[in-house]
Amino acid sequence: MKKQPWKPNTTVAAIIEQNGKFLLVEENTDRGHRFNQPSGHLEDGETLLQAVIRETMEESAYEFMPEALLGIYHWKHPHNDTTYLRFAFIGKIGVYYPMQELDIGIVQAVWMDINEIRNKADLMRSPQVLTCFEDYLAGKSYPLEVVTHL
Repeated sequence: MKKQPWKPNTTVAAIIEQNGKFLLVEENTDRGHRFNQPSGHLEDGETLLQAVIRETMEESAYEFMPEALLGIYHWKHPHNDTTYLRFAFIGKIGVYYPMQELDIGIVQAVWMDINEIRNKADLMRSPQVLTCFEDYLAGKSYPLEVVTHL
């Protein structure tokens, strides 16, 4: 019997800074409440950019306009042995829709400065969260043209 090829979970994340604070979402997880960037899984039939725009709206009720690729992150979750391939995008927020219902499991959208995030590092959903913010603050950025959708 031929073994099925292994595939990682493809996810997207939005890195949004406004007035010195970053947009995060507080999530209810199997390890309690955790913080994450607005993020989620790529769905069949959508591009990475469509996914990050959709996930940001579903989790935070903010429109998101991607401007650059921050990076691609490979991480294996130590608790469930799941591997994630995360595409993190830098961008700006647009209209906020306060009446929009948030995704199941999302408690609220919150804004934190980098010191608050660093102080709550143990409450981040994964090490990717703080790593993405640190990479952003270090000036990492790639043009959206490096992402090709065929």
